[in-house]
Amino acid sequence: MFQKLVAIEPIHLILSAEQGLHSFAKEVILYRDIPGDDHEITARIGDADAVLLSYTSQLGKPVLEQCPNVKYIGMCCSLYSPESANVDIRYANSRGITVTGIRDYGDEGVVEYVISELVRCLHGFGQEPWDGMAREITGLQAGIVGLGRSGGMIADALRFFGAEVSYFARGEKEEAKAKGYRFLPLDDLLSESEVVCCCLNRNTLLLHEAQFEKLGNKKILFNTGLSPAWDEVPFLQWLGGDNLCYCDTVGALGGAHLLNHPKVRCMQITSGRSRQTFDRLSEKVLGNLSDYTGIKIQ
Repeated sequence: MFQKLVAIEPIHLILSAEQGLHSFAKEVILYRDIPGDDHEITARIGDADAVLLSYTSQLGKPVLEQCPNVKYIGMCCSLYSPESANVDIRYANSRGITVTGIRDYGDEGVVEYVISELVRCLHGFGQEPWDGMAREITGLQAGIVGLGRSGGMIADALRFFGAEVSYFARGEKEEAKAKGYRFLPLDDLLSESEVVCCCLNRNTLLLHEAQFEKLGNKKILFNTGLSPAWDEVPFLQWLGGDNLCYCDTVGALGGAHLLNHPKVRCMQITSGRSRQTFDRLSEKVLGNLSDYTGIKIQ
């Protein structure tokens, strides 16, 4: 059991899960606002031996150096790699600090967002139809950049509605091949697809000037990641054509200065946040704590 567990910012657990945290520590402190800077984060952690945080704060080496008691950090958000994490995992591990994260808790909502916006665009619900006449997803050439869990789910949903699916990933995936999805080099995928969905880890940029030239005109681009998948200058040049870009959040788009661009559709709502998302998040966060401490709660 921990002596003191501190959530340095809102961690979006359901009430029963918040109550469950008391099974793992003698003292539990939950902050309900986002800390303003490293100094405030350091003060909040204090002498705690366990820290929880979401995705809105950075927990780096300068803070951890001042918090010698920390031995466990629970990321109540997605953890895919040290490079994309908002915790300095390599430094933490060098100190013997265990860092855990979660995955696959908000993907269902992201899939619904992509299908919803794409249907509205193609059919012209509340807007002009993309092709000038309503059309279905059936027969659409759809490309997925990054075939992880969310990318795979989007591919499955598009195929369910009749799209022809291609994908680019680090390598060809047998499961995707069995479903009939084509593995293509990135440039080929961009040039052949009518709709491209980027489903990449935070801070992964794959679309540069050459890639936007391959993508070409009269295309629809979705970004479901937490940060832009592109360099901004060629992205803006590409938007100058007959193209559209869909992002659910400002972070995925690249900044508020792009919100008023006539070719951008950003609803400024995280599509992966729902009642079910918080249920899954809570279960996984408590599961990580149970695995680390050996304490099981009902």
